[in-house]
Amino acid sequence: MTGSEVPPAVFRLAYVPGVTPAKWARIWNERMPDIPLTLLQVSATEADGLLRDSEADAGFVRLPVDRTYFSAIPLYTETTVVVVPKDHLVAAVDEVTTGDLADEIVFHPLDDTLDWEELPGRPAIERPATTADAIELVAAGVGVLVVPQSLARLHHRRDLTYRPVTDAPQSQVALSWPEERTTGMVEDFIGIVRGRTVNSSRGRQSTEAAGQDAAAQQKRAQKKPAAKKTAAKKSVAGKPVARGQRGGSAAAAKPARRGKPRRRS
Repeated sequence: MTGSEVPPAVFRLAYVPGVTPAKWARIWNERMPDIPLTLLQVSATEADGLLRDSEADAGFVRLPVDRTYFSAIPLYTETTVVVVPKDHLVAAVDEVTTGDLADEIVFHPLDDTLDWEELPGRPAIERPATTADAIELVAAGVGVLVVPQSLARLHHRRDLTYRPVTDAPQSQVALSWPEERTTGMVEDFIGIVRGRTVNSSRGRQSTEAAGQDAAAQQKRAQKKPAAKKTAAKKSVAGKPVARGQRGGSAAAAKPARRGKPRRRS
């Protein structure tokens, strides 16, 4: 690569399990055909480091995030559900509370995204490493698992089902990025996520328009002194030059005065 060559721009978007970025990626590809979008699926625990290390420009993450470093736009809050075998008693009702799970072994995987003040049910002997591992244990009839609904759908199995847990903490999904790296591409993607149209987007396009407006105002400001200087040349001793005369003196601008007629004798 020569010094004059610039690598093509690429927008790198991370997303955690349970988030489906396909809709936003499709809109990006329609509006930004010259800037490829790369999708990076990462675990909830890896997303923070990926964004800090500049390996992704923005990401769909689960809150909370470090707001001293990241900007975040909350998008939606998920229903929390309990995953159980299809022949479990919970499968016979429409919804449950955490109290209904008091006698159950409730798995708490290491990648759990729910902010529990007090874990429901009875703890397992060991914490599963991942949500996927916990799902396998639920299928084996060892216990149950409480997760955001999108994760229950992601790990769907024919022998499992899930029901809402009405009083469990909920997971909130947000678009997040390092605040100090709010680039034009990030602004464009924010516009897409917020549903702005192409004309109303406040991303790079509107930034360029604002720069053009500022340049135009500067040009107008520069023209004003020149206009005053020109006007000064067209006046002599504070009096305007008569229309149709150029460069004339004040005397030339006035009509000649006639003397009094002599009286005939």
